[in-house]
Amino acid sequence: MYAPTTSVGVRINREQPPSRLIELARQAEDAGLDEVWLVEDCFWAAGIATVATALAATSTIKVGIGVLPAVARNPAIAAMEIAALAELHPGRLIAGFGHGVASWMRQIGAYPASPLAALEETLVAVRRLVAGERVSMSGRHVHLDEVELVFPASTPPPLVAGVRRPKSLAVAGATADGTILAEPAPPEYVRTALAGIAPGRAAAGAPPHHAVVTYNWLALGDPERARRTVAESLTPGARVQVEGLPFAAELLELVDAAATVDELAAGLHPEWLQSLAICGDLDHCVTAVRSLHEAGSGSVVLLPLPEEPPERGIEDAGRVAAALRG
Repeated sequence: MYAPTTSVGVRINREQPPSRLIELARQAEDAGLDEVWLVEDCFWAAGIATVATALAATSTIKVGIGVLPAVARNPAIAAMEIAALAELHPGRLIAGFGHGVASWMRQIGAYPASPLAALEETLVAVRRLVAGERVSMSGRHVHLDEVELVFPASTPPPLVAGVRRPKSLAVAGATADGTILAEPAPPEYVRTALAGIAPGRAAAGAPPHHAVVTYNWLALGDPERARRTVAESLTPGARVQVEGLPFAAELLELVDAAATVDELAAGLHPEWLQSLAICGDLDHCVTAVRSLHEAGSGSVVLLPLPEEPPERGIEDAGRVAAALRG
């Protein structure tokens, strides 16, 4: 069961080379954080290898894969990997799947006819296989014939879905133990996402618990440090994530009008940064994290700014987590 209510974690961003992973994962654990998350973006470091290394290098912290593209691996092979990690590190793995970036999936010849069906079928198949079931499926994407793992997980790890739009959120609610909301994920979007997850949660056979994980950039101290990074995260796909903000109309008008990231960054109002990132002094950052928990995010994952030393972001995340508890 994955049902955090006040967890605080940190993400090791994709820009960090694999050679730095062990020391950064250990720093996150030593900082008192509940979770450390790693991503699998094409064509950076692979998710299974990096998460396996982080688990082996640490002893207590939970390690999340956020996320594997559902179409990049046969679900039987993905289930084998996940079950093995769950057996080697009981109770510490969180396994995430998502659609994958469409351009990358086309680049590797893996873009499915129906991304929604591919994600749903993969989550269902992996869940059943990791739990030790013998699985036959003939879906739009997944085809399995009497497949059964020799070494299923004694305690299956939670499966979470990294998605953002209503139909995908409903699939997550019906088939996953949680949903990861990409940055920016303000409290307003958490509430919107929970409404999208709810129809799936009401479906027959939905997992008994569902946790929301939120990613947000962290700039403890000067909020201006987050300006360009926040602007870069305001991609067209992120529109749904900011539509509930009180300044959404003005922000989206700026996003549409800006010709460059620099132009967009320059146009962001200082007060907008307070909603689009966890930034400012320690008290403000703690309040922002608490607001996310109150909105329904069980796990708030803080993202170090990619242009700064990752050690600073991890240290600052630990300071926020300690102040929140104290």
